[in-house]
Amino acid sequence: MEKLFMESRELLQSKEFFQKLARNFSSSSGRAGKPIVKWNEVQNWFTTRQQESKVKVPSVTNTYKDESGLPQTCLLNDGDQSCQILKGLVSKVGEKVSDLSKLEFEAKSSTDGAWYDVDMFLSHRVTSSGETEVRVRFVGFGAEEDEWVNIKKAVRGRSIPFEHSECCKVMVGGLVLCLQERRDQSIYYDAHVLEIERKTHDIRGCRCLFFIRYDHDNSEETVRLRRLCRILG
Repeated sequence: MEKLFMESRELLQSKEFFQKLARNFSSSSGRAGKPIVKWNEVQNWFTTRQQESKVKVPSVTNTYKDESGLPQTCLLNDGDQSCQILKGLVSKVGEKVSDLSKLEFEAKSSTDGAWYDVDMFLSHRVTSSGETEVRVRFVGFGAEEDEWVNIKKAVRGRSIPFEHSECCKVMVGGLVLCLQERRDQSIYYDAHVLEIERKTHDIRGCRCLFFIRYDHDNSEETVRLRRLCRILG
């Protein structure tokens, strides 16, 4: 997105540009099972980014890097505690990256208890209780939806949709991220697997059924694998 922003400023008034980009995002393998990206959401992101480019906003991606491939300094720094937490997320994903901008995170919204992809970390603060919070901007949302979240309890590596061949990795009692589909919206929540009905796979892939209970409201339902994601940290 950042690269496109820098290279395609002359296209920012073109509706076709945003529609094409939204289709590309929606069809990417990394968004399998996730809600379709709307073209006006992409337009809002570029508009907000254009406004912010006039006044540089610090983020965790603006860090110096040492030879180890991890940030040498970190904006989220209260005695290096927050920086170490972010580095821990990197190691849990199992990939040492050159900078945090190449690793995607998700954060839990205090508004509805759902998990959303993080677009950027804006700033940090330490509460009176000594907890570290970061202000995040969620992908597809504007600045008015920015939130302060606890870095230990509400930030983790981005969950990955299960492949059809990975249904055996879903276990009874396990914690998963599940897409809760409602008439007016589809949102990702943490859930625990209560029962599994294993079925023979066919040309369509996994046909197993997973009986889950959502953590936020204790509601229960049976879902297929396409709605489940593996939690990384």
